[in-house]
Amino acid sequence: MRNQQRRFVSRQSWGGAVAIVAAVGAWTTLFASGAAGVSLPAGFRDSVVASGLTAPVAVALSPDGRIFVAEKSGLIKVLVGPGATPTVFADLRTNVHNYWDRGVAGLVLHPDFPRTPYLYVTYTLDAPIGGTPPVWGTAGGTSDNCPTPPGPTTNGCVVGGRLSRLQASGDTMVGAEQVLIESWCQQFPSHSVDSVIFGNDGALYVSAGDGASFNTVDYGQFGTPLNPCGDPPVGIGSAQTSPTAKGGALRSQSVRRAPGEPAVLNGAVLRLDPLTGQPLPDNPLVGSGITGADRIIAYGLRNPFRMAARPGTDEIWVGDVGWTAWDEINRIGATADGVVENFGWPCYEGLGVQPSYQAARLDACRNLYQSAATVTAPVYAYTRGQTIVAGETCGTGGNTISGLAFYPGGAYPAAYNGALFFSDYSRDCIWAMLPGADGAPDPTQRANFAVGAESPVDLKIGPGGDLYYVELATGEVHRVQYLGNSQPPVAVAHSDVSNGPLPLTVLFDGVASYDPDPGDSLAYAWDLNGDGQFDDSTAVAPQFTYTQAATVNVRLRVTDSQGLFSTATLVITAGNAAPSVSITAPLPALQWQVGTLVSFSGTATDPEEGTLPPADLSWSIIMHHCPQNTCHLHPVQGYSGIAAGSFSAPDHEYPAYLEIRLTATDSGGLASSTSVFIYPRTVTLSFESLPSGLELASGSDGLATPFQQVAIVGSANTISAPAPQTLAGGTYLFSSWSDGGAASHTIFAPANPTTLRAAFVPISGPYCSDGNVDAGEQCDDRGTVDGDCCSATCQLELTPQCLPTPTPTSTPAPLRLYMQSVAADIAGYSILDTSPGTAGATGAINTRNGPTAGLQYAGK
Repeated sequence: MRNQQRRFVSRQSWGGAVAIVAAVGAWTTLFASGAAGVSLPAGFRDSVVASGLTAPVAVALSPDGRIFVAEKSGLIKVLVGPGATPTVFADLRTNVHNYWDRGVAGLVLHPDFPRTPYLYVTYTLDAPIGGTPPVWGTAGGTSDNCPTPPGPTTNGCVVGGRLSRLQASGDTMVGAEQVLIESWCQQFPSHSVDSVIFGNDGALYVSAGDGASFNTVDYGQFGTPLNPCGDPPVGIGSAQTSPTAKGGALRSQSVRRAPGEPAVLNGAVLRLDPLTGQPLPDNPLVGSGITGADRIIAYGLRNPFRMAARPGTDEIWVGDVGWTAWDEINRIGATADGVVENFGWPCYEGLGVQPSYQAARLDACRNLYQSAATVTAPVYAYTRGQTIVAGETCGTGGNTISGLAFYPGGAYPAAYNGALFFSDYSRDCIWAMLPGADGAPDPTQRANFAVGAESPVDLKIGPGGDLYYVELATGEVHRVQYLGNSQPPVAVAHSDVSNGPLPLTVLFDGVASYDPDPGDSLAYAWDLNGDGQFDDSTAVAPQFTYTQAATVNVRLRVTDSQGLFSTATLVITAGNAAPSVSITAPLPALQWQVGTLVSFSGTATDPEEGTLPPADLSWSIIMHHCPQNTCHLHPVQGYSGIAAGSFSAPDHEYPAYLEIRLTATDSGGLASSTSVFIYPRTVTLSFESLPSGLELASGSDGLATPFQQVAIVGSANTISAPAPQTLAGGTYLFSSWSDGGAASHTIFAPANPTTLRAAFVPISGPYCSDGNVDAGEQCDDRGTVDGDCCSATCQLELTPQCLPTPTPTSTPAPLRLYMQSVAADIAGYSILDTSPGTAGATGAINTRNGPTAGLQYAGK
C-alpha cells in the first residue's frame, strides 16, 4: 500500500519555477491566423482547426481525423477534419441545464472508435435526479434559467448530473441516449459533473464536483426546502447545523459517513465498466460495506474539472479547481494498490487546513484533522498571486485549472516526452510540467508553453502527437504543431470593411504576415473574387470593388523563399450591410446589488430590412470577475427571440461587474453586437481581532488583522475565526464575534461600511481541545461543543450512541445491574437483575423489542 503524504507541508517544499532544459529552446511569438497573441517555444506553431462554435467545452479526436466538439448548451458537433464546417452530431439541449457554469463538461471517444462507435458525455441534468427535463429551462433551449426565488446563489436550483453513452453511425448519433449514471445532486450553479476519460486499463473514469456554494461555507444549511439533497444526519426539509452536518461541500467526504448513511458520488472520481457504468469488481471499495461507494476510487475534491491518464501506468491525475485561493493537481495511484485517496476538501485545501471550514467546527473535519496522515497532498498546488514560471506574463489574479494532458512522445522535442501539459482558464495560459529523473512529471520543472491561449478549457493529444486545446470564449479549437527550424510563414489578412451595399470597395492588407525563420522573404498572392485561384493580386495591400451581391471567401497565400506557404481567409459580404444595434436599458449608470431586478431592452435596424423583429435578437448576461485586475468571464445566461426582459443580479466575489450584450442577426446571416457594462454597489468590511494580529478568514482567505475587504452589497460572505492560534508565544481560543455569530458564519454585506471584530481568550498551559488528554480530562478530540461523545469540557459523554463497541460472546449471560436494589424500567429497558455485577462484564438486557447484547457494566 502506497504511503500517504500529509497536507501539512512547507510552501517552500514545492520549489520555484526553474529554467526549461536547453532541448526545448528559446521563445518566439507567433501570430498565426486565428491564434494572434499566442506565444510558443521556438519551432512550434499554433493554428485554428475549428471556429464558429458557441461556448465549446470539450474536444475528442478520432483516429480517422474527425474532430468531435461538445458545446456547453448540449450540442455535440463533428468536423471531418481541420478547417471543415461543423455539423450537428447530437442535440441534448432539452436534457442539459446550461446555466452559469452548468452544462456539458466532458466528452471522450471509446478507445476503439470508430470500430466501437461510442461517445461518452457528462452534463448537468435540467431536473432533479429522477425528474423529467426540462425543469428550469425550455425544450430545445440553448440557454436555461434559475429564477429568483429560489435564486441561483441563495437557495439554488436543484438538479442532477448524467453520464451518458451515445452511438455513432457516420457523423450522426443513432438510437437513444443511454444513461449510464444519473446522480450527483447539486444545488448551486457550479461544481457539477465534470470530466470523463478512459484509463490505460480500459476503465472509464468520471469526476464530479461537490455541488455546493462557491460563495460561502456550505454544509447543507441552504435550500427551499432546506437540505434539498437529503444529506444526513437530517432529511429533506430539516436544517443542517454544525457540528453534525454532512451536506454541502461535505458531500466530498461522504465515504467517511457513519454506517447506514450512504456515500454519494459528489466530489469524487469514479472507475466504471464502460459498457454498463457499474463499478469494476477490483475497485478498492467493492465489498467494503459502504453503501453507494463501490464506484469511488478517490474523493475529497471540490471541482475536479479535468483528468488525464499517465501513459505507461494506471495513474489518473486530476486538476481540482479550488475556492478563491488554491488550485491543485492531484495524483490517484494504480487501482491495484488498494488505496482510496482522500484529497481532503473541504477540510483541507492547497498546502494545509482550509481555515473557514476548520472554524465551522464540523465533526467531519475535526475527525479528519485527528488522522491527517490519511489525507493525500497534491502533487502541485498554486495560489492566487503566485506565478507558475518566474518572470512570465500570464496573469496571476485568479486560478481556474482547466486542462490536463500527458505527452506520450511524438514529433515534439524529447524534453516533452512524459510531460504533463496543464492550463488555467483565468490566466489564459498553458504550461508543461516536465519529467524528472524517474520519468514522472516533476512539479519543480515547470515551463511556459502557450502564453495567451484565451480561456482554454480542455487539452487533448491528437492521434498525430499534437496538442489540441479548446477556447471557450473565442469558440475555437487550436492545434499546436512542432515544425522545427524550417517553418512556413504566418499569413495574416485584414480588411477595412467586411460588408456593405453595392458597389463595395474593400482595402485589404497582409502587412502583418511574417516568417519565423530569419532572413526569409515573402511573396503574396490573393484570391479576391472567391473563385479559388490566387491570381487576383500580388500586392501586399490590394484594393477590390464588388459589383454583385455575394458572400465571398477572400484568401491570402504567403510564400517564403524556401517555397513554404500558409493561407488566411476573410469573409466579405457584398450587397448586404450589417444591422445597427442599440441597448435602451439598462443605462451604464445603473448600480446593482445582489438581487436587484435588472431590466434590459434594445432594438436593431438593418439597412435593407428596416427594424428587425424580436426573433432576430439574442441577449447574453456575462459576469466579469477581476481578482487582482486580471479578468475572466462567467457566462451566466442567454435569452433569444425577445426585445426586452429582466434578471436578478447574481451574487459573486468582488471585484466583478456585469455585461449585458445584445446581438442582432439579419436574414442574410450578418450579425452585430453591442454591450452595456454595469457595476455593482460595494461596501468596505473592516476586520479586527482582540488581540490584534490574529488570523481571520473572509471567504477562503486567511489574513492577519487588521484588514479590509470590499464586497458587493447584499452578497453572502463567510467570516471565520480559526482557533486555536498562536501569537507572540501565546495560545488563543475563539471567544465571540461582535455580531454574535458562531466562529464561522455567513453575513450579507450591508449597505454601509461595517467593522467586524473577533475576540479571543488566552490559554496558558494545557487546555481542553488542544488534542491531548491532560490531567483532569477524560478525552480530548479537539472539539469545543457537546454531542460528539467528548464534551466541550473534555469529559466522556455516556449517551447510547457513545457506548463502546460490543464484544460478542458465544453464550451471552444476562446483564446484571445494581441500582439502589430496585428493579426499574428506564427509557424502555427492563432491568433483569438488581444484584451487584462485575465491572467490565458484558451481557444482554431485555428491551421492549427483545434481548439486546453488548452493554457493559461499569460497577459501583
